[in-house]
Parts: sequence; C-alpha cells; structure tokens
Amino acid sequence: MTYSAIVEILVIGNEILIGDIQDTNTSWLCRLINSRGGHVARGTMLRDDVDEIAAEVGRALDRGADVIFTSGGLGPTADDLTLSAVAKGLGLPLELHPEALRMVKEQYDKFHASGIMAQGGLNPGREKMAWLPRGSVPLFNPGGTAPGVLLRAGRTAIVSLPGVPSELKNIIESSLQEFMEQTFGDGGSLCKALRVRCNDESLLEPVLSKVVPRNPRVYIKSLASTVGMTPELDITLTVTGGEAGERTALLQEAVDELCRGLGEQGIGFREMA
Repeated sequence: MTYSAIVEILVIGNEILIGDIQDTNTSWLCRLINSRGGHVARGTMLRDDVDEIAAEVGRALDRGADVIFTSGGLGPTADDLTLSAVAKGLGLPLELHPEALRMVKEQYDKFHASGIMAQGGLNPGREKMAWLPRGSVPLFNPGGTAPGVLLRAGRTAIVSLPGVPSELKNIIESSLQEFMEQTFGDGGSLCKALRVRCNDESLLEPVLSKVVPRNPRVYIKSLASTVGMTPELDITLTVTGGEAGERTALLQEAVDELCRGLGEQGIGFREMA
C-alpha cells in the first residue's frame, strides 16, 4: 500500500471569521490534495493573532502532519502576520531573503510598468514580504506581489500561500509543482456513486453498517438531501492513495458488496456516470 501524505490547512484572516470574505481556498485545496492521493486531516480558521497561529502550527506538527498549508497573511500590512507566526511556532528568526526581495521588487516594477500600480520599487511594507523564517525557500507568485514560502521542519513541510484564491492556485500550479510531485507522486483518488431509490438514510443504515467495516480503505458516504426535495439520494465510494490497480480493485469490491446489500433490502439503485 502506498503511503498517503497527511495534510493540515490553516486559513488565516479576521476577514474570513467575521464573514466579509468567503473561504474558497480550503475546498479547492481539499479537492486537489484528495485527487493526488493525499489525506486532509484537518482544516482550521484562525484570526490574525501571532500567538494563536504559532500555537496551531505547533499543534499540527505534534499531530504528525506531513504538510501544513497556510492561506493568507503574507501581505505588506501590519495585520499580515503569518510568517512571523510560523517563525515563532518553530523558534526561528525572520531574515531578509535576497531572492524573495528580488521577486517582490520585480513584480511591483512590472505592475507599475503596465499601469496597474502607481509606483514600482520597494518601500518598508513591500520589503516586509521578503522577511522569511530562516531556512525558507521563496515561491514565485506570477499573479501577485507576495511570494509563497516553503519551509521544512523535520519531516514536515510548511507551505505558506497568499489568501487571494487566484494567487494561491497559480503558485501551486507553477512554483510548487516539483514539491507536489515529490510529496504526492502519482498517487490518486478513485470514486463511484450510486443513486438509490430511497430518501431515508435510516433505511440504508442496515446495509452501510455491514459494508463499511468490511471495506476500511474505501470511504463510503450517503449524501442526504433536503427532506421532500427528491425521492432519491446518492451514496459515494472513494479510494485514496495506493496504486491505480489497487484502487480499482478495492473500489469495485466495495461497490459489488453494496449493490448486493441494497438488493437484499429491496432498495433500487443505479450507478452514476
């Protein structure tokens, strides 16, 4: 069985927790990580508080996460505290990183030359984005000004990314590709869904309570809908990690067993495309 990397996601920003901005980064990261065969163990929302962010980084390390993704708090303003908090959580100093400083300056110069920003060059707020925890590697941000940051702490990799969704995605899909390949390899996820002619999960429980324990590598979930909306509901079966042939075999075995159990209970179903 191929090992699945354990991932935690820390979403940082007061604007998330007061409801001004909806967090879409977590769902996007979860889909991506699951599709690569990783296992997201936890997602946490945090205010812009250095001590709390630092403590949560420490807790994630203690829980044994292989990768910690942070989202938000990399910008030039005083409330952008993520890198200071990561450094504090690991007991590291912040240092001005020459390559990160070059990235910041070149992006501001580019955006100024294209008329997007009023000034190019550097100022104290812009320089702030190039102060990284010691040992960090800056990740070029093709669509913004704040570099992402990759830092290794023992067996754990901490990846700090901007909160702007397009920038987070661009960094992962460009600057972080080598890391993603090394971490997740060719692992993947395989899923099937059954649509059952039953809208009462309690009637499915006698079947699921037998099938689920016998297929521990397969995540089996009935998806409830609003009562009265439809006479049907879906059951999804997902296998993450392992080799492609192993995933196929495990999934098909669980599907076959579930179908037999539904048939024995007189519950109609069909496989979804």
